[in-house]
Amino acid sequence: MRFQLLAVDIDGTLLGPERSIRPRVRAALAAAQGRGVRLALVTGRRAPAARRVAEELGLGSLPLVLHNGALVLDGDRLLRCLPLARPAALGAIRIGREQQAGPVVHCGLRGEGRLLFEEGAPQSVLVAYYLDKGHRDLRLVPDLEAALGDDTIQVMFGGEIEAMAALEPLLAAGLGPAARLERTVYPERGVALLDVLDPRVGKASALRFLCGHLGLALEATLAVGDNWNDREMLLEAGQGLVMGNAAPELLGLGLPVLPGNGEDGLAVGVERYILGRGGPNPQE
Repeated sequence: MRFQLLAVDIDGTLLGPERSIRPRVRAALAAAQGRGVRLALVTGRRAPAARRVAEELGLGSLPLVLHNGALVLDGDRLLRCLPLARPAALGAIRIGREQQAGPVVHCGLRGEGRLLFEEGAPQSVLVAYYLDKGHRDLRLVPDLEAALGDDTIQVMFGGEIEAMAALEPLLAAGLGPAARLERTVYPERGVALLDVLDPRVGKASALRFLCGHLGLALEATLAVGDNWNDREMLLEAGQGLVMGNAAPELLGLGLPVLPGNGEDGLAVGVERYILGRGGPNPQE
């Protein structure tokens, strides 16, 4: 078989618009696994949120690439951790404060998924929703800078697309090479996430690392994604596939385009490229 590893983004790719795993997608992934293809979830999510999806999938213990590549786990085993340096985290927090953007700090060097947020800090609708979903791991603190430890994985901002687009160049100018900025845009909802990460972080570099750990060639990887934070992974994999619901700038990469996540696009890609079945063909 050409492909031995299937690297799949979660939101907008594995999950349908209703944010659950559709039956055809589940069946296609199970069939691929039955043929000996390894499955890895490659996501911007933190560990607790990604594990819930992996458990729902029901295909056993899976490698998880988290925080856009800052953490790599194989089941409960930590394989790689690239924390954000304290000066960069502090800089991001201060720039966010100046722009009235409340930062969410992700902590935990082994995938604990702890969240820090400053009491009284501005909350966009998106950030409020995110904190509510992660309330079990959330700690509200009176002073975020004082509460910052040495276990920061990322600093995250979220809000309307226009607000995040304005914040991104300010963070880039203020942090320079000390950090990597990764954005995830959801045009249909009008919102975006902006992550501040260690400069070595990226889904592509994490995929290369995972292939080395598994003893597989990068060329033997089929990668599927839908957002700008997937772009490098899709371009470096043996074959990258873009979901039809992807951000417009991703659709312009020249890679095969699958149907959208509301049309079982991931299943179509797996069926064609791994299982060798007929059905709707990606646009090439």
